[in-house]
Amino acid sequence: MQVDFLYGLTPGDVIYDIETYPNTFTCSLLHSVTDREWTFEVSHRVNQLEQLVFFINLMGSTGCRGVGFNNIGFDYPVLHYAYQGWSRGITVEEIYEKAMRVIKSNGFEHMVWESDWLFPQLDLYKIHHFDNMARATSLKALEFAMRMRNIEDLPFKVGTVLTREQVPVLITYNKHDCAATRDFYFETLDQIKFREELSLKYNHNFLNYNDTKIGKQYFTMRLEEARPGSCYSYASGRREIVQTHRDFIDLNQVILPAVKFEHPEFQRIENYLRQQVITETKGVFSGLKCEINGFGFVFGLGGIHGSIESRHVAADEDYVIEDWDAVGYYPSLAIANNLHPRHHGQLFCDIYKDVYDQRKGYPKGTPENAMLKLAQNGVYGDSNSKFSPFYDPQYTMSITINGQMLLCMLAEQLMKLADLEMIQINTDGLTIRYPRIHKQWVHSVTKWWENLTKLTLENVEYSDMWIRDVNNYLARYTDGKVKRKGAYEYQLGWHQNHSHLVIPKAVEAALIHGEDVEEFITNHRDDFDFFICAKATGGAYLEWGGEPMGKILRYYVSTNGDYLEKVMPAAGPVGQYKPARGVSQYDYNSWHEEFGNIHNPDIHTKNKSVYEERRTSMQNGFTVMPCNNVDDIGDMADLNYDWYIREARKLLV
Repeated sequence: MQVDFLYGLTPGDVIYDIETYPNTFTCSLLHSVTDREWTFEVSHRVNQLEQLVFFINLMGSTGCRGVGFNNIGFDYPVLHYAYQGWSRGITVEEIYEKAMRVIKSNGFEHMVWESDWLFPQLDLYKIHHFDNMARATSLKALEFAMRMRNIEDLPFKVGTVLTREQVPVLITYNKHDCAATRDFYFETLDQIKFREELSLKYNHNFLNYNDTKIGKQYFTMRLEEARPGSCYSYASGRREIVQTHRDFIDLNQVILPAVKFEHPEFQRIENYLRQQVITETKGVFSGLKCEINGFGFVFGLGGIHGSIESRHVAADEDYVIEDWDAVGYYPSLAIANNLHPRHHGQLFCDIYKDVYDQRKGYPKGTPENAMLKLAQNGVYGDSNSKFSPFYDPQYTMSITINGQMLLCMLAEQLMKLADLEMIQINTDGLTIRYPRIHKQWVHSVTKWWENLTKLTLENVEYSDMWIRDVNNYLARYTDGKVKRKGAYEYQLGWHQNHSHLVIPKAVEAALIHGEDVEEFITNHRDDFDFFICAKATGGAYLEWGGEPMGKILRYYVSTNGDYLEKVMPAAGPVGQYKPARGVSQYDYNSWHEEFGNIHNPDIHTKNKSVYEERRTSMQNGFTVMPCNNVDDIGDMADLNYDWYIREARKLLV
């Protein structure tokens, strides 16, 4: 059996993607350098599994690397299973059943360990940390973010038994997903190169690590090198994580001696925290806030925050706007105060300081600098994870509480200046506006704080800030550069929503450059900046003008379209009365089995609410036009500029 391959060429990376249905399995592959394509099918009309097995063997022997999107979690375990079953005559039904088991599993049950891989794997999904719930992103959403001209949704419902005519449609879709993965692979080349360089330097495979995991792994390696067994123990015959578990945490023992306040409100917050003895970290800061000189301070496990709202603040010849940030705040706080997870002891701080000092020796942009930064920042967050060798919730609280308290001490002293206004405060810094004539005094206060805390502050000046709230603002530095947050941001991460970018661009043009919002939007010529992405998850789907549109839709607000809704299935049988609060599922089911859907006030809600399909209007009150395929929409003459102008004006402050 022979398969036409890349004889005489550098193997390179091969992008791949699979599709599984009860009677059809397809695997599409695409060479990253030459764009050569291969597709293998296993169905009731053809069985190319033998050719696929040969191809896999060829990839393994020539050093080709398989690149996919969630391939380590899904595609590869299924492919590996099909490969292993070929010699015994595995059926397409078995491959489909395996795929369903993988989807329904917890992610580890069907994992194939790296030592058993038939060819190396590179998973873009893992590199970008899309396996984190807060960053979860689908390939379809990436197609929108990458501005692909055609976004294709799954052509047939999962579980459909395909006809002979439907299989070629599936193959076309499979190839499309492979091409989309290839495009995202090219967007990821810098991150891949970074991981390749680290892997060579430290003799450890970092290829499928997200940024945070890289930093944590490096720190773990350093701890294990210095004191073997400090992170993982093998005393029981298998690897166990070394951690510090606490029955309780007395926060009075956590707060540093240097923390002292003069203002009654800050004293109230400190006294409250000192009185807390907690058994878990969640809920410690629930509702904890205070107000001083009209400015609100809100405390939280992730850090403090506060901001003026719906205001434009400007510097002028009399007033300056300064932003002060603590350099490497949480790592520096640990180093300066000898804070560490109990099971790691002083060694933790020694390595932390060494990493901090090492990073200074590498220029920004080098792999070493980037990795050491990740090592500095990745450890604190993991100290509250029960799956981490850094786990010690008291260490978590010592950092987050003292970080907020010390920052409030700086704010307290600065606010003694009568004409100083607090603009914002966040996890590692604050922003203030005050008379320029008091600059020396303000800087003396920040110097006092640095001497007290043994930490370093750095400052920048803004000429303007346009602030909607703490999470959404636009700031212009005195050198003309712009800082964007939240609704004002249009240079986004891949996991963020890339919809209607014309809006923040128009707002920035208006606020920074004095342009007219209406003129900017009506004269804007990048069609993709007007597009919006709607997604439906789980059993939900999108419906446009009564027509089902799948789970993802690119569209624009139009004057000549139809209404778009997200349809969510009922949580129970449609029309059946809902159970009352506190009624067990057993009692509820028993009633319906015996009496049917007859209302009982002891079983059902008093208002007789029933299960029903739920619908949510997208762009409520405005019609839209689908454009998953950009080539189908022409010149967009029906674009509803008024909607975009209205939304942009909401951000003008």
